[in-house]
Amino acid sequence: MKSSGGEQRAGLLYGVAAYGMWGLVPLFWPLLKPAGAIEILAHRMVWSLAVVGVALLALRRWAWVGQLLRQPRKLGLLTVAAAVITVNWGLYIWSVNTGHVVEASLGYFINPLVTIAMGVLLLKERLRPAQWAAVGTGLAAVVVLTAGYGQPPWISLTLAFSFATYGLVKKKVNLGGLESLAAETAIQFLPALGYLVWLGSQGELAFGSRGAGHAALLASTGLVTAIPLVCFGAAAIRVPLSTLGLLQYLAPVFQFLLGIVYFHEAMPPERWAGFALVWLALSVLTWDALRNARRSRAAARALAEAPAAEAAGTTGPAGATGPVAHRKPEAERA
Repeated sequence: MKSSGGEQRAGLLYGVAAYGMWGLVPLFWPLLKPAGAIEILAHRMVWSLAVVGVALLALRRWAWVGQLLRQPRKLGLLTVAAAVITVNWGLYIWSVNTGHVVEASLGYFINPLVTIAMGVLLLKERLRPAQWAAVGTGLAAVVVLTAGYGQPPWISLTLAFSFATYGLVKKKVNLGGLESLAAETAIQFLPALGYLVWLGSQGELAFGSRGAGHAALLASTGLVTAIPLVCFGAAAIRVPLSTLGLLQYLAPVFQFLLGIVYFHEAMPPERWAGFALVWLALSVLTWDALRNARRSRAAARALAEAPAAEAAGTTGPAGATGPVAHRKPEAERA
């Protein structure tokens, strides 16, 4: 049996692997050309269901299916999740393959800020002052980037809002990673397969027309989707949430660096200014989260130690503590 330290180290490696793969995935999508973004998206849906289906079969984790089918509300939420992640996946693939990797990375940088804003607007959550400062700085960044692009950074905003919505819905569904992906891709499967069949009937299907290697790459979209998710799930049960919160920035950092260094996308000064504001907002947010986590742990320790301290001080009958037990009677003190 692994020690707690060993479990945490393994969890950290799983987390780095998950976010590292998500960060390096812009290198993969261009390999699938000349398939268009929608065809790649359809393949991703179809092959992801095949991969998670095999995984669940191997793990014999099918009991949840019957329970899910008896819960129409949860099925409805999963349908919403499938719809918003379809938008997210499709736009991301299109962004990478049309030279917008940097703008796509921005979407995942601002996603935590959008998630907090949605918590305030939809769930009536109350923010700490530092969180308000981070959200305000994020809004200023969007204004600067809008000026820089000449229009709102719609790719970034759509990716951020779609993924934040996806996270909100998934929180309400409360289903495991593999199970949730299986349910979502099952919902996506028929429309995706229907689109691929239609594309084939038009003679425009790239799958199979560019050789076995290209077909294998398209089929591997299922593995590219499922493997990071499995690593993330392994990390989530081994490391604290605060650690995962820090690791999540690895993916957009890798994407941003790829956009600049590998894809040679332009970064004029106003775009650097906008990104700098976003990074400042995330720094404030991270500092506040770590400080709050430390305070929570300290409070939990104090609560845990209080009964022990009280028990150690009990010396007299009927629960009287030491100082009380050793007080002199009023008459003797007089």
